[in-house]
Amino acid sequence: MNQKILAFISRQVMNSSDFEVFHYCDNKPIEVEYHNHDFYEIFFFISGRVKYIIEGKTYNLKPYDILLTNNKELHKPVIESGINYERIVIWVNPNFVRVIESGETNLILCFEDASQHHYNLLRPNINLLREIKNIYENLEKAYNGNDYGDATLMKIYMTELLIYLNKAYFDTSREVEIDIKHNSKISDVVNYINENLCEDLSLDTLSHKFYISKYHLSRQFKECVGFTIHQYIIKKRLIVAKIHLHNGVSIDSAYIDSGFNNYPNFIKAFKDEFGFSPKKYVNSFRKNEL
Repeated sequence: MNQKILAFISRQVMNSSDFEVFHYCDNKPIEVEYHNHDFYEIFFFISGRVKYIIEGKTYNLKPYDILLTNNKELHKPVIESGINYERIVIWVNPNFVRVIESGETNLILCFEDASQHHYNLLRPNINLLREIKNIYENLEKAYNGNDYGDATLMKIYMTELLIYLNKAYFDTSREVEIDIKHNSKISDVVNYINENLCEDLSLDTLSHKFYISKYHLSRQFKECVGFTIHQYIIKKRLIVAKIHLHNGVSIDSAYIDSGFNNYPNFIKAFKDEFGFSPKKYVNSFRKNEL
């Protein structure tokens, strides 16, 4: 098999317009902060002692587990020492997926459904896992190869992989819940925030709605999600605003549709979070498109 095993690199931005494949193996613990991407991520776990936190849920991973995250979800791994941490990570541009599906098969369904239901873990049955592992191997070989047809083959394998991941997602038994740790009350709060970013999400409002004291809500939310409620809301509103801008929505509409009610605050928060203003982001994106 044509493997190209890498030590972890901290880059979190795609250099390709379609997808990128990384086969990592680290023998020392690495620290990764909470983050999100402008793309979808497929995480194929091979070995190690790893807990993966996605939007307040902690997944205790077993070899050959698969995690799907979309472009709105905040996540981070927690890696323990003692065993080589090996995994295959694939980044996929949502626009690339829409092109290859040609309106016939919804290949992003597993990513969107996983986000909507806050259930990111796939643990395929033995037959599906065998198919997926075989596709991974073919994809990795073509991706790292330079033979005739490899560029076309890797797109074919990527399409095939997405088809089987969707099959595995909707086939995965909910018995894997035993390896998922979460606070059901805080999960409900997280879901409500994500579905109501344009509404009043003050601590008083959330405390009243979910029948929990402000003190306990604040403490438990930070413990489970990794951010204060205010920090989380701002981050999610900024992520949504950035996606709107990427999709061609005007800056004025993006800041309103993502739940901000103060334009100067939005501009400052966007620049603090991403390192550039919304206008500069839009201009840079348009320039790259041209």
